[in-house]
Amino acid sequence: MQFRRTQIGREAGLAALLFSLAAGVCFAAPTAAVSGVVRDTQGVAQMGAMVQVLARGSVSVGTAFTDLYGRYRIANLVPGRYVVRATAALFVPATRGNLQLSTGARATVNLTLTMLSGPAVWLPAERRKPDEPSDDWTWTLRSAANRPILRLLDDGPMVLVSSSAADASPKAAIEARASMTSGDGGFGGGGSHDALTLDRVMEDGSDIVLRTDLAAARTSYGRGPSMELDAGYERRVALGGASRLVVSYESHPEMMNAGGGTGLQTMRMASAQKMHLGDALDVEAGGTVYAVHTTGYALASQPFVRVTVHPGEVWAVRYRLATSRDVQGLDGLDSIAAEVPMAAVVGGLNGQVGGPLGGRLRTEGGRHQEIALTRKFGDGAIQAAFYSDRIDRPVVAGTGVMSAADLAAGAGSSGVVADTVTDSFQFLGTGYSTRGVSLTVSEPLTSGLWALLEYESGEALATRCGTAASLPEVSEGLHAEAADAMTAALKGRVLRSGTKLRAAYRWQPRRLVTPVASYEAFSDQAFLSFYVRQPVGWGNRLPPGLEATVDVTNLLAQGYQPFLSADGHTLFLAQSPRTIQAGLSFTF
Repeated sequence: MQFRRTQIGREAGLAALLFSLAAGVCFAAPTAAVSGVVRDTQGVAQMGAMVQVLARGSVSVGTAFTDLYGRYRIANLVPGRYVVRATAALFVPATRGNLQLSTGARATVNLTLTMLSGPAVWLPAERRKPDEPSDDWTWTLRSAANRPILRLLDDGPMVLVSSSAADASPKAAIEARASMTSGDGGFGGGGSHDALTLDRVMEDGSDIVLRTDLAAARTSYGRGPSMELDAGYERRVALGGASRLVVSYESHPEMMNAGGGTGLQTMRMASAQKMHLGDALDVEAGGTVYAVHTTGYALASQPFVRVTVHPGEVWAVRYRLATSRDVQGLDGLDSIAAEVPMAAVVGGLNGQVGGPLGGRLRTEGGRHQEIALTRKFGDGAIQAAFYSDRIDRPVVAGTGVMSAADLAAGAGSSGVVADTVTDSFQFLGTGYSTRGVSLTVSEPLTSGLWALLEYESGEALATRCGTAASLPEVSEGLHAEAADAMTAALKGRVLRSGTKLRAAYRWQPRRLVTPVASYEAFSDQAFLSFYVRQPVGWGNRLPPGLEATVDVTNLLAQGYQPFLSADGHTLFLAQSPRTIQAGLSFTF
């Protein structure tokens, strides 16, 4: 009897305990959860992006990092109103506001991150690079080996692990790209070129890029082909920013300068750093130092600074100070390939350097200051900017066969350098100062393709003499003239075919030989210009990673201004002489 009572008592106690636990579960309010995928504007999943759920007052109540497929999940959220924000290095934070979570809700929030240099953020500030489009070679800081990421288990919830725990000996990733191009690539870019680029991503997320470019064309006087060597390094820095350093060496024996001197060699070191001071302030600073050797030596230093204030999610105010048209911010080093700088002897007799009859080796210089106000409208943006430029010795380009007499005739106040492979030339024009405005509107056509309209006012160099003028007369007749310019552009990727393109038509008066607003993004795109890179496939017959490229500037050869050479044949000045290049590239 006693045993029976004891058993009944135990069963009653167990029942009471189970009832108590069940009651606790019933009275505990089920929590909510948020999950989704983080991608960039091209639809590529972003691994290692940090996703936060923020309550009132920007208080973080949940944090997760995306996995290899860009997926995240944040659970155990109390019902309420939240903001979901995703952040990653070199991307603008993406947010989804006013998210109302009810009891037991399972919300899906997909977020799209936009590159800091992309037109979806603010409007494009970078000029075209020699290997445009640069989206494949835009350096993006990878996730560090010890950075925590999320793993989504097939039969369970997402758990937080470290990538170093998943792989006890992580290895650096290496990518290579070989390309072959041929055609008239303009000043310093003629003939056939074979280029090889190696991109090595280290375990800590830093990036090392090496590039070599060797031309096959030899000069008409038997000198070797041109060559270019580039090395770049990128790493994370404090305050959620990034730092880049690029060192380049170029040798161009095909160049001929006043006085009969041949060859041009350059050494360049460019650096840039970007810092995020909270969510409201971005600071970029850096510059370029280079040395040029031809008949003498020239040194130049070109610093820049860019400050962007974000008073809200849709507004941005930017101040920019630049002394170079090539590198004006961190995005100026998206590509490590460098353009050929122009250096010429100015003020000497027959190209002599130094001495009582000698001149000085000069390069283009200047100072650009700009204040811009930008507002986002949906996925597009509109920008209004006011700028002030002082341009010292602007580069003026032309096309035609330059004789030794032409070079000697242009050796006075302007200096001339001729490319004997492409039959193009450049000289330094008269400096001037100008002020103007720029209005830009951008709008996405698809998730990867953007359209842009731009209006600019200001001054540029124009010719005064007619066809019968000689080079010295044309050079002395160049003068600053007020003008307007308009650009319609298309840039991005066709997702279905994988085609990458940048096309623009930039109109300005044909009498001008330098661009209006020469520091702006499309100033190097005269009239009809485009770049197309198309993946090439034929079932399994061709290897993956094969692409065809076409690069054209000023297709219709518009804006040419004729003048007479010393021996009577016709040469032309042009804002951008026509160039046409095509080739194949293979990424492996």
